[in-house]
Amino acid sequence: MDERILKWLYDIDFAINEIDSYFEGEEKDFSNYKKNTMLKRAIERDLEIIGEAVNRILNRDASFGHEISDAKSIIGLRNQVIHAYDNVSDENIWSILINHLPKLKKEVSKLISENK
Repeated sequence: MDERILKWLYDIDFAINEIDSYFEGEEKDFSNYKKNTMLKRAIERDLEIIGEAVNRILNRDASFGHEISDAKSIIGLRNQVIHAYDNVSDENIWSILINHLPKLKKEVSKLISENK
Protein backbone atom coordinates (compact mmCIF):
# COMPACT_ATOMS: atom_id res chain seq x y z
CA MET A 1 0.00 0.00 0.00
CA ASP A 2 1.10 3.52 -0.77
CA GLU A 3 2.75 5.09 2.30
CA ARG A 4 0.62 8.26 2.03
CA ILE A 5 -2.61 6.25 1.91
CA LEU A 6 -1.58 4.37 5.05
CA LYS A 7 -0.86 7.71 6.78
CA TRP A 8 -4.33 9.01 5.83
CA LEU A 9 -5.92 5.80 7.11
CA TYR A 10 -4.17 6.41 10.42
CA ASP A 11 -5.52 9.99 10.40
CA ILE A 12 -9.06 8.64 9.95
CA ASP A 13 -8.54 6.11 12.74
CA PHE A 14 -7.18 8.82 15.03
CA ALA A 15 -10.14 11.14 14.34
CA ILE A 16 -12.66 8.35 15.01
CA ASN A 17 -10.91 7.45 18.26
CA GLU A 18 -10.89 11.11 19.23
CA ILE A 19 -14.65 11.34 18.66
CA ASP A 20 -15.12 8.21 20.79
CA SER A 21 -12.99 9.77 23.54
CA TYR A 22 -15.39 12.72 23.82
CA PHE A 23 -17.95 10.30 25.25
CA GLU A 24 -15.62 8.35 27.55
CA GLY A 25 -17.23 7.51 30.83
CA GLU A 26 -20.69 8.59 29.74
CA GLU A 27 -23.48 7.35 27.58
CA LYS A 28 -23.92 8.91 24.16
CA ASP A 29 -26.94 11.12 24.60
CA PHE A 30 -28.34 13.25 21.78
CA SER A 31 -29.85 15.91 24.03
CA ASN A 32 -26.48 16.46 25.76
CA TYR A 33 -24.75 16.59 22.39
CA LYS A 34 -27.25 19.10 21.04
CA LYS A 35 -26.69 21.47 24.00
CA ASN A 36 -22.88 21.32 23.90
CA THR A 37 -21.60 23.66 21.17
CA MET A 38 -17.96 22.91 21.91
CA LEU A 39 -18.55 19.15 21.56
CA LYS A 40 -20.46 19.66 18.30
CA ARG A 41 -17.65 21.78 16.84
CA ALA A 42 -14.99 19.29 17.91
CA ILE A 43 -16.88 16.42 16.29
CA GLU A 44 -17.49 18.44 13.13
CA ARG A 45 -13.74 19.16 12.93
CA ASP A 46 -12.93 15.46 13.23
CA LEU A 47 -15.50 14.68 10.53
CA GLU A 48 -13.80 17.29 8.31
CA ILE A 49 -10.47 15.51 8.84
CA ILE A 50 -12.04 12.14 8.04
CA GLY A 51 -13.64 13.50 4.87
CA GLU A 52 -10.44 15.18 3.71
CA ALA A 53 -8.42 12.02 4.32
CA VAL A 54 -10.93 9.90 2.39
CA ASN A 55 -10.84 12.45 -0.44
CA ARG A 56 -7.04 12.29 -0.60
CA ILE A 57 -7.10 8.50 -0.55
CA LEU A 58 -9.56 8.33 -3.46
CA ASN A 59 -7.60 10.93 -5.42
CA ARG A 60 -4.46 8.83 -4.95
CA ASP A 61 -6.14 5.46 -5.63
CA ALA A 62 -9.78 5.33 -6.71
CA SER A 63 -10.00 1.60 -5.97
CA PHE A 64 -10.37 2.48 -2.29
CA GLY A 65 -13.89 3.57 -3.13
CA HIS A 66 -14.69 -0.15 -2.89
CA GLU A 67 -12.84 -0.55 0.41
CA ILE A 68 -14.43 2.37 2.23
CA SER A 69 -18.23 2.23 2.26
CA ASP A 70 -19.97 5.48 1.43
CA ALA A 71 -16.68 7.18 0.59
CA LYS A 72 -18.38 9.78 -1.61
CA SER A 73 -20.92 10.54 1.14
CA ILE A 74 -18.09 10.99 3.64
CA ILE A 75 -16.47 13.52 1.32
CA GLY A 76 -19.85 15.17 0.77
CA LEU A 77 -20.31 15.57 4.52
CA ARG A 78 -16.89 17.17 4.79
CA ASN A 79 -17.86 19.64 2.07
CA GLN A 80 -21.14 20.39 3.78
CA VAL A 81 -19.53 21.02 7.17
CA ILE A 82 -16.93 23.33 5.62
CA HIS A 83 -18.90 25.13 2.92
CA ALA A 84 -22.53 24.88 4.03
CA TYR A 85 -21.98 25.07 7.79
CA ASP A 86 -25.34 26.75 8.25
CA ASN A 87 -27.05 23.68 6.77
CA VAL A 88 -25.51 21.11 9.11
CA SER A 89 -28.17 19.45 11.23
CA ASP A 90 -27.49 18.04 14.65
CA GLU A 91 -29.69 15.06 13.79
CA ASN A 92 -27.66 14.24 10.69
CA ILE A 93 -24.33 14.42 12.51
CA TRP A 94 -25.72 12.32 15.36
CA SER A 95 -26.99 9.68 12.94
CA ILE A 96 -23.54 9.49 11.37
CA LEU A 97 -21.91 9.06 14.79
CA ILE A 98 -24.26 6.29 15.84
CA ASN A 99 -24.93 4.47 12.56
CA HIS A 100 -21.98 5.02 10.23
CA LEU A 101 -18.82 5.77 12.22
CA PRO A 102 -18.59 2.29 13.80
CA LYS A 103 -18.64 0.69 10.33
CA LEU A 104 -15.98 3.08 9.03
CA LYS A 105 -13.84 2.32 12.08
CA LYS A 106 -13.97 -1.41 11.30
CA GLU A 107 -13.13 -0.89 7.64
CA VAL A 108 -10.21 1.41 8.38
CA SER A 109 -8.85 -0.87 11.14
CA LYS A 110 -8.97 -3.78 8.72
CA LEU A 111 -7.13 -1.85 6.00
CA ILE A 112 -4.47 -0.73 8.48
CA SER A 113 -3.95 -4.20 9.95
CA GLU A 114 -3.66 -5.74 6.47
CA ASN A 115 -0.93 -3.28 5.55
CA LYS A 116 1.25 -2.96 8.63
